[in-house]
Amino acid sequence: MDFDLNKEQLDIQQAVREFVQTELPKDRLLELERHHQFPFDIYQKAAELGFVAINFPEKYGGGGYGCLEKVIVIEEFARQGAGVGVAITTGNFGSKIILNRGTEAQKEKYLPVMCSGKTTTFAAFTEPDRGSDLVTNPLTTNAVKEGDNYIINGAKTFITNASTAKFGCTLCQTDAKASPVYRGQSLFIIDCPSPGYEATDWEKMGMNSFPSCAVSFNNVKVSADNLIGEENKGFYYSMEFLNEVRVETASGALGMCQGALDRAIEYAKNREAFGHKIGTFQAISHKIAEMATKTETARLAVYKAAWSIDNKKNDPKICSIAKWYAGRCAVEVADEAIEIMGGHGYMLENDVERFYRDAKSTELVEGTREIHKNTIAKALLGNLK
Repeated sequence: MDFDLNKEQLDIQQAVREFVQTELPKDRLLELERHHQFPFDIYQKAAELGFVAINFPEKYGGGGYGCLEKVIVIEEFARQGAGVGVAITTGNFGSKIILNRGTEAQKEKYLPVMCSGKTTTFAAFTEPDRGSDLVTNPLTTNAVKEGDNYIINGAKTFITNASTAKFGCTLCQTDAKASPVYRGQSLFIIDCPSPGYEATDWEKMGMNSFPSCAVSFNNVKVSADNLIGEENKGFYYSMEFLNEVRVETASGALGMCQGALDRAIEYAKNREAFGHKIGTFQAISHKIAEMATKTETARLAVYKAAWSIDNKKNDPKICSIAKWYAGRCAVEVADEAIEIMGGHGYMLENDVERFYRDAKSTELVEGTREIHKNTIAKALLGNLK
């Protein structure tokens, strides 16, 4: 058992660290936060260096690496920029579905554009009245076959990048009579803009450098060529995708843990009170120790989850452990960083205020922590009666 990154992974980590320190200085982060801007210029540069699509095959313009290397990249971006960093590393959200289950024609059409950084992408699963529940009732977003096309009607919500992307994937009900209902769901590639497609940005507590949107489909015509994989298999493809993306969400939370810890340590070393550096006070030093323990424990879970994906272990349990635990730690570590800084920590210019707001989203997206505890418990206990 080797807990060290190999030389190539360390080189990737160092290259990303140098990139974000140069491209995401404090004043740029504050500018992006205040104006709620997506950093397209940095996204393009990151794509050109291979960071955005590091876990996509080289034949489409990716880096040819795995999930662990993607985790390393996300962690470093989030460590420097919190939600701004996450915005850049999730610019290609949803594209992995096309890689995993798309036809070669679909891959050749869409993936090189994404890998080059010329567009953001999206994946739309959540509906306004159902949240994480894709299985109890038929989806209200439906796709009806008409000749060589499908006609899509319905609505999705909280969809990342939906107002800026040139394409994305959406899950629709194609067989309302299927039992259970998820056996009648299919995935489609949506080209943007398309007549009848509309995305409206939400205003949010944090993660303000990328849009989260309410999406409506009003008789949107989609070619049958844009069906991903087999009809009525979309739910299974979605779960396959979400298992990996939850690890990526966890790595963003991990980066925020480390970033908040970094700033708290620096402050404790330099801030003086009552004639001493505050890091000498046991109350402060114990906070630092607990924050470091949570961060390192989260890292072990996240890296193990990424390793399990790269080694085809397909373990939703460890992915859920990593996602909910790293998200909870990100919130707790950022909260303690604010406590250590006192009033200064509440000010936007000191980073940790933004880390706290951005960290909270990692507990909510891709399944709340309660959903993931259900997954973990079911894996351990089975289907009890």
